[in-house]
Amino acid sequence: MKNSSFAQYLAVASRLPRLEQTAEKPLNIGFLAPLSGAAKSWGLPGLNGCRIWIDSVNAAGGLRIGTQRRYVNLVAFDCEDDPETMLQGAKKLIEEDGVQFLMTLGGEALQAIQPYINQQRVLTSTLLPSDLSPDTPYLIAPSEVHPVYAVTGVEHLCARNKPKTVALCAQDDAIGLPSLATYRAAFEVEGVEVVSEVRYAAEGEDAGRIVSEMMQDAPDVMCWCTSYKPMVHALTKAAYDVGFEGQLLSCTADGYQEMIANTSAEFMEGFTFQFPDFDDPALADQAFFFHNPRQFYLEYNKRFPGSWSAVSWEYVAILEIWKAAVERALTANSISVLAAMKQTGHVTHAFGSASWWGRELFGVDNALVGDWPVVQILDGKARIVEYGSVTDWLSAHGDVLKEEMERLGQMWFQR
Repeated sequence: MKNSSFAQYLAVASRLPRLEQTAEKPLNIGFLAPLSGAAKSWGLPGLNGCRIWIDSVNAAGGLRIGTQRRYVNLVAFDCEDDPETMLQGAKKLIEEDGVQFLMTLGGEALQAIQPYINQQRVLTSTLLPSDLSPDTPYLIAPSEVHPVYAVTGVEHLCARNKPKTVALCAQDDAIGLPSLATYRAAFEVEGVEVVSEVRYAAEGEDAGRIVSEMMQDAPDVMCWCTSYKPMVHALTKAAYDVGFEGQLLSCTADGYQEMIANTSAEFMEGFTFQFPDFDDPALADQAFFFHNPRQFYLEYNKRFPGSWSAVSWEYVAILEIWKAAVERALTANSISVLAAMKQTGHVTHAFGSASWWGRELFGVDNALVGDWPVVQILDGKARIVEYGSVTDWLSAHGDVLKEEMERLGQMWFQR
């Protein structure tokens, strides 16, 4: 069905004969993430992607659990990236809505609900592996190994551009600091000198001031580490305004078309980051997202135009892994599903085979690592230029990363 539209897929799936009986009561899945405020760009697009996934699964008759099928229902709660609201949301979703699985963005707000999750024994996901610790046995990070995948972008950039100096900036919180540690380690491995480092409040600060400070030593590369979409855009525009002629590197570049429009195609050419569009030809043969990443991408942009981002697919990737484990375990019970996820030692994620990892940094192997794409803007379009092995980098240089994480107080035993 590779050449059919996603709408056609849903229509055909809904007419397929089914041998199993579909139960009347659906399985509830909780979505507890920021849907408003500064961090909404890491929540709302993910909710949109999950809505497409829910429609596809239900059109096919629901989850297959033994001889029975169960429809799935998504229950969302806006945590506003606030710890107190996060806890209210978790209690509402678990106690009132009876969710079988809980998805979160993670970060500092997640710390408010971790004791409650442990008490309730509800399997919960985060996009940030740095949330993991031996004290969070029901917390998993199966979508991305943020921000460790960033080492692949640094490797690629250094191999081709041969920079000698870099200036870094990052938001000063549980999302930005692990990213800062990763970029420090990756550039150290490549022998590139960090000539300046700027930290700013997570809600954002004056991008012009930040870029001006980063430019003082005329770096070959300026790196936006991990920042929310508004700051990535503002920093990029500020670099353009001061006439920066070096290489720009970022963890994400959500809405990069807007950045091109606000700067120039020439300035943005070669901008390097880590998250592809899913119509990329390099993803054409991926057995993920209904075996057709491109159609998922097109359907998303049809239903939610102008909002595609890194998280548009990440929560969906988690749901795909969860679904496979539920159907293998023959139950949605959290303990059984987690055991089914771990059973083979590896899982297929968005970019291929990945293995459970994390004990060295997080004290528990509840994160998935594998290959990760390096993406560049070429002729106005984001394109995968290479896949790098996060696993190989960690095997060779994991001690350097661990040292930088510890310097910034980001190891699990320091939190």
